Amino acid sequence: MLLLGALLLLLALPSHGQYTTQGPPLPKGACAGWMAGVPGHPGHNGTPGRDGRDGTPGEKGEKGDPGLVGPKGDTGETGITGIEGPRGFPGVPGRKGEPGESAYVFRSAFSVGLETRVTVPNVPIRFTKIFYNQQNHYDGTTGKFLCNIPGLYYFSYHITVYLKDVKVSLYKNDKALLFTHDQFQDRNVDQASGSVLLYLDKGDQVWLQVYEGENHNGVYADNVHDSTFTGFLLYHNIE
Repeated sequence: MLLLGALLLLLALPSHGQYTTQGPPLPKGACAGWMAGVPGHPGHNGTPGRDGRDGTPGEKGEKGDPGLVGPKGDTGETGITGIEGPRGFPGVPGRKGEPGESAYVFRSAFSVGLETRVTVPNVPIRFTKIFYNQQNHYDGTTGKFLCNIPGLYYFSYHITVYLKDVKVSLYKNDKALLFTHDQFQDRNVDQASGSVLLYLDKGDQVWLQVYEGENHNGVYADNVHDSTFTGFLLYHNIE
């Protein structure tokens, strides 16, 4: 019986170097025969853990200072022309402008008549009855028109024929350009006329003249019959 009890007591005690699950381990000084073991080597680093979840967004920070201006970029390609928009409303009329300078009008004209039936062949006929000669471009002392403004002119004449035949020419600078012939009829008064367009340079002269002698000098005028000579500028040519 004693041996059995000792055996049971031995089984109930913990084995060497271990402690029971009940209560804390014995301190180092609890047993005279206790000895500490050699420290073990550090273990290897473990596998890195997974990234954590994103944190909650923080508050908006203050606006930073402007950065430096970058270099100018290349010009882009021209875009496609857009569709024309609708027509807008009429604008408000502007103010009336200041009157401009009046354009200068070039004038040259005359209209004259014969005061006497006495004319001399082969020289300019002197028409001394002045109907219009405001610019004085016609000279009644010579019977000639003097061109002061170069351009295109219109000349015409109306001759009363009496007692003789009439041959009249229109001259320009000593050259006959237009001829009119009328044959006189006994006890009758006849008329002859002519007209022409001439371009004149400054200094050119134009006049009427009886040609082929006294037998063709039937140019006539009195208080009821006129012989007239007229000319005027159509348009000027001053550069």
